[in-house]
Amino acid sequence: MGRLEGKVALVTGAALGMGRSHARLFAKEGATVIITDVNEEAGRENTQFINDAGGKAVFLKHDVASEADWKQVVDQAIESYGKVDILVNNAGILLSKSLEDTSVEEWDLVMNINLKGVFLGCRAIVPAMNKAGGGSIVNISSIYGIIGSPDCAAYEASKGGVRLLTKAAATDLVKHKIRVNSIHPGMIKTEMTKGIEDIPEAAAGIAAKVLLGRMAEPEEVSNAVLFLASDESSYVHGSELVVDGGYTTV
Repeated sequence: MGRLEGKVALVTGAALGMGRSHARLFAKEGATVIITDVNEEAGRENTQFINDAGGKAVFLKHDVASEADWKQVVDQAIESYGKVDILVNNAGILLSKSLEDTSVEEWDLVMNINLKGVFLGCRAIVPAMNKAGGGSIVNISSIYGIIGSPDCAAYEASKGGVRLLTKAAATDLVKHKIRVNSIHPGMIKTEMTKGIEDIPEAAAGIAAKVLLGRMAEPEEVSNAVLFLASDESSYVHGSELVVDGGYTTV
């Protein structure tokens, strides 16, 4: 039996990158996975991949910055499955710009997707998790929600917000028997970081700062997300799990 057998999981931003990996692992472990994303083509491709492999997945187009979209997605999940046990707030974007070069419009865009989207998700999912008798929310932050780095002001502010929003949600949602935790990945090989991978000196520079000497595969983050989503982490609440190969250790 899989570690998520009988569970219903909603994963945002699950068309590509880490979200795609999370959704595939969850399905492999027995969950029914609701894949949401604004990228409809890639989202449906991932859904088809999971179903062809014998898993159970459905795709819903979803802008995480839209309160109306969140209501529609959660309502449909309740109508189709009667509950949601797991929410992974994974959707996010990266803006590589310094503070002085970031426009107000760019700042707002990053905050709306990376931080407001998590707030809306944590709030919207409560009725569906109440129907499950509780649940687990995993918010994807970043090592740059813990430490600073040049040319990432809006991204870092949004991910730092996710870190503390997770702790606030943990205190507020415990009465609903909902656990809330955050994951803080380091440099992961995804579409978002492909520009770094394609420049050998840049990739080598990143690897030199990681104690394990390399960037991570998305599946290595998914394994940590799976732990927090599953009942194995039943006493883990309001915590932050860093998955960075030792980057933030020194």
